[in-house]
Amino acid sequence: MSEMKDSLPEQADASSYASAMQRHGGKRADGQKIGRYHVFRKASAVARLLALYASGTALAAIAGPALAQAKVPETTRLFTSSEMVTFSVVIGIVSAALLSAIWMVRQRGNIETESREIRSALSDANQRISQYQALIADKNRRIVIWDGPDARPELLGQLPAETGAPQDNEFLAFGLWLKSWSAAELDKSIDKLRSSGQGFDMVVETNREEILEAQGRISGGRAFVRFIALNNLRAELAELKIERDRLMTSISAFQGLLDAIDLPVWQRDPQGRLTWVNQAYGDAVEAVTPEEALRESREFLPTISRERIRALATPESPFHDKISTVVHGNRTFFDVVDVKVPNGSAGIAIDVSETEAVRAELQRTLKSHAETLDHLATPVAIFDGERRLQFYNQAFVSLWEFDIAFLESKPDNGELLERLRAAKKLPDSLNWKSWKDGALSVYRSLDTQSDLWHLPNGQILRVFATAHPQGGATWVFENLTEQVDLETRYNTLVKVQGETIDHLSEGVAVFGPDGRIRLSNPAFRALWGITEAQAAPGTHIRGLADACAPSYDGPDGWNRFAEQITSFDDERPSSQGTLELFSGLVLDYAIIPLPNAQTMLTFVNMTDSVRAERALTEKNEALRKADELKNDFVQHVSYELRSPLTNIIGFTDLLKTPGIGPLNDRQAEYIDHISTSSSLLLTLVNDILDLATVDAGIMRLNYSEIRLDELLDDVSIQIADRLQESGVTLEILVPAHLGSLVADQQRLKQILLKLLNNAANFAPEGSIISLKCHREGTDFVFSVADKGPGIPEEMMRAVFNRFASGKGGKRNGAGLGLSIVESFVSLHNGKVSIDSQPGKGTTVICRIPSADLPHSVAAE
Repeated sequence: MSEMKDSLPEQADASSYASAMQRHGGKRADGQKIGRYHVFRKASAVARLLALYASGTALAAIAGPALAQAKVPETTRLFTSSEMVTFSVVIGIVSAALLSAIWMVRQRGNIETESREIRSALSDANQRISQYQALIADKNRRIVIWDGPDARPELLGQLPAETGAPQDNEFLAFGLWLKSWSAAELDKSIDKLRSSGQGFDMVVETNREEILEAQGRISGGRAFVRFIALNNLRAELAELKIERDRLMTSISAFQGLLDAIDLPVWQRDPQGRLTWVNQAYGDAVEAVTPEEALRESREFLPTISRERIRALATPESPFHDKISTVVHGNRTFFDVVDVKVPNGSAGIAIDVSETEAVRAELQRTLKSHAETLDHLATPVAIFDGERRLQFYNQAFVSLWEFDIAFLESKPDNGELLERLRAAKKLPDSLNWKSWKDGALSVYRSLDTQSDLWHLPNGQILRVFATAHPQGGATWVFENLTEQVDLETRYNTLVKVQGETIDHLSEGVAVFGPDGRIRLSNPAFRALWGITEAQAAPGTHIRGLADACAPSYDGPDGWNRFAEQITSFDDERPSSQGTLELFSGLVLDYAIIPLPNAQTMLTFVNMTDSVRAERALTEKNEALRKADELKNDFVQHVSYELRSPLTNIIGFTDLLKTPGIGPLNDRQAEYIDHISTSSSLLLTLVNDILDLATVDAGIMRLNYSEIRLDELLDDVSIQIADRLQESGVTLEILVPAHLGSLVADQQRLKQILLKLLNNAANFAPEGSIISLKCHREGTDFVFSVADKGPGIPEEMMRAVFNRFASGKGGKRNGAGLGLSIVESFVSLHNGKVSIDSQPGKGTTVICRIPSADLPHSVAAE
């Protein structure tokens, strides 16, 4: 029994070894053999023991009856039959025990022999396991073992570091270190292996472009996957397999894609025969399936086009052109691309009929838009996706004054801005780069950008920049200079008008078409004695009439104003009139229609004007009567005053004649004084009469052709005595052949004599008076200059006034000479001017234009 007990651990070790061999996937047959041998030996020993026991029992059974039948005397018989049976049984048992002991001793020896054999086999198995583990631990392979559906995986071995495979439990997270397609396929294969026992052999690719071979198997109820790093030819073969699978997948995907698109696609062999077409090709050639189109060699393109493609297409330069063909009975244009490859060619056709129609329509639309934009006054520039100028209108050229050749070169937007900056046509900025980047940010913006540019030349531009969805931008420059100027002037005008209306002495009120007051000034409220609240904007004219009723409520007052202001007549005539208020104020009113159906009502305080008008009327009446008296005076003086003077002068001249008798010296002196005074008085009377005649408008000029040389000679003779009396000399400076002039000879002579007489009066003795004459076209221009004291500046404005005589002359006259000169020159439509400085003399310049003959002009 002890031998059996000692053999149990060995049997257990053998069993454990067999189990370990099965768990680790080993195929050690001798381990199983040892287990079977040990069981067989144990069964044989038990069989022998049972055989010995059976023989003892049989022996007892045979000997019992024999002893019983023997005739033994009762005196010599030792045992009875029952005792004999018992003895036989005991002997059998003892025999069996002895036999069992003998068997056990022999069995123990056998067991010890078997234990030694098992230990030797176990040592050999452990050695082989170590060898296997060393083999599995190779760096070029790794095994993953699952002992059951829910068991944790066991990892054996490792893969090279260059594969990027983790060495820990993250190894099973295939998505971290394998390509996505490899990880997905490997996960599916492992699931099938563990669930249904379906093995697999596959090649996977790591993220580091390394190739691994994965093998999945079921052995001993366990699932294991072995990963092997491939080298040399096997790796190249695996890479080629992966590449082949990838290419086949790509080809299948591309063929599926080409079958799905609505574009005819075909492939030909080197002889030009169709080898593959897609569904769209079959539809285009009216084939039921692509296979039917291949079988019947139905061609999509005309023969000439196919020959042209074959002649022009090269591997380096594919054929690409538009070709027309008939599809479903309609002429259709296709954009055909045919590529020549070593094993034939492949082509695709894109239906561009609609595109061509759209393109033609687009071209017409763009041309129309370009013509429209070119006639706009708003500058427009369009840039493409590369920021190059594609379109500009004439207003853009005029605004920036660009050279057409520069614009036709399609400059970059940034280059265009740089040129504008160099020409000092862009707004001044502290940071030009930042300003430029902000302007060009429209190409990255989703919304329209708007900005105000204040140009150095004073212009104000509103710039709109809009980005295109396909790239590029449109720039629109709106010139706001006039608008801003008009707005500024409008606002200023409104303010000025408001201030002006508020400060007008006339009352002003503006009403809308609804009869409500819009505005009124303080003068309006003051004239009618109402408050600002009573005339607030929005007050109806009826309410305003009630507020003004205490001042005036006549029939031509506010009731009439209300009817005219709120009238719906198409024509709104203006009206005016006069009102006299209860307070005595006299107002002139005016109703004036304004634009937008508004009406302005104005009131002017005419109280003072009415009073002044009455006074002026009375004064005018008095002046009219005085004018009549003056005319009567002129008529009477013409005859009553001039006639006595003529008689006095005549009798004075008569007394000087020798026929009357001699006069003593005193008498002669008195006669000379009388003659001189009478002549002066006659001259004064004539001057007054001439001025009165001019003022009365009854003087007429007697035009005639005058020889200017003869006129100057006559004047010099008449003025000689006056010059001699004053002690001055006359110098006449005239060019040769002055010619003639059409004028009133008597009045022209009076002008010259008055000027020379005035110069002689103020010229110092011994000085020279200069008379210069010349012609300017048909005008006769002359000047009289003296070296007298001159005219002070404060007297220059009054030199032509009547009875304004200067001081410092040799004679004190009435001051009518220059006034008569101005009147006579004006009658001749001429001009007279004076140039004088104190202490430097005076020069009077006259210009007399020539008139036409015969002509008579009434004085005005």
